[in-house]
Amino acid sequence: MNFDEYCQQKAALPGSSTYYALRQAPAAGQPLLTALFALRREFEETVKETSDPTIGRTKLAWWQNELAALAAGSPTHPVAKALAAYLPDVAASYPALQTLLAGYEMDLDQARYLDYPNLRRYVQNVGGTFATLVARATAKDPAQAASWAAPLGEALQLAQMIGETGNDARHGRIYIPIDEMQRFNVTAADLINRKYTDAFTELMRFETQRARAALQVALAAVPASERRAQRTLVAQAALTLALLDEIESDGYHVLHQRIALTPIRKLWIAWRAR
Repeated sequence: MNFDEYCQQKAALPGSSTYYALRQAPAAGQPLLTALFALRREFEETVKETSDPTIGRTKLAWWQNELAALAAGSPTHPVAKALAAYLPDVAASYPALQTLLAGYEMDLDQARYLDYPNLRRYVQNVGGTFATLVARATAKDPAQAASWAAPLGEALQLAQMIGETGNDARHGRIYIPIDEMQRFNVTAADLINRKYTDAFTELMRFETQRARAALQVALAAVPASERRAQRTLVAQAALTLALLDEIESDGYHVLHQRIALTPIRKLWIAWRAR
């Protein structure tokens, strides 16, 4: 298996939203975008599928060394080899790759967030940084990409957390800020024990409205001159907005299941996204 095949298998499961969003990318940019999504998946698996934080830190330390090897021109991992092959300027991207890794490392050090400003630091490192890397890969003006891509990535990350509320809680992570849970009188035990209440519904309505508003504002800010080149991010935003609508119509029953769009609906939404 060569590094392209490895990245294709790692980046997105067939039928997933990411799978359909990636298929909207310009052909010339698909190998690099696939490698970036594969790298994110490697980081996610390291922190979210490792029960022992010590092992997780050891694996992330290995990735820190691998990113340094990538910057030095001697990567060994298939994803890093793909990035070496397709990133136009590895040195320029190295700081962002380090920031992305540091964002995922926060998952090993912090399972709760006191308030939204604290949560936003995590969202910026993980969501904003990743979207900026994706945007720069195909942007007509890469130097300006962060100004509109970072807010879009943050909004996508916020929305993703809503759908994963129950699964994350059962794995020891709650991304809803503590002060907001207290305001709506919802406890961590409620989430872990899948306890649906009117208070939980109101809390999730608040979280969903904030994520939706952030997505709509960020999506509207993508320059018209960039939208065709950024069809992967635009498709992700469209798919995520549709998923938030689905979660809302289902009554925010996200504690015991992952609510998802059907594959054919994902394909249609991604294809139409502009």
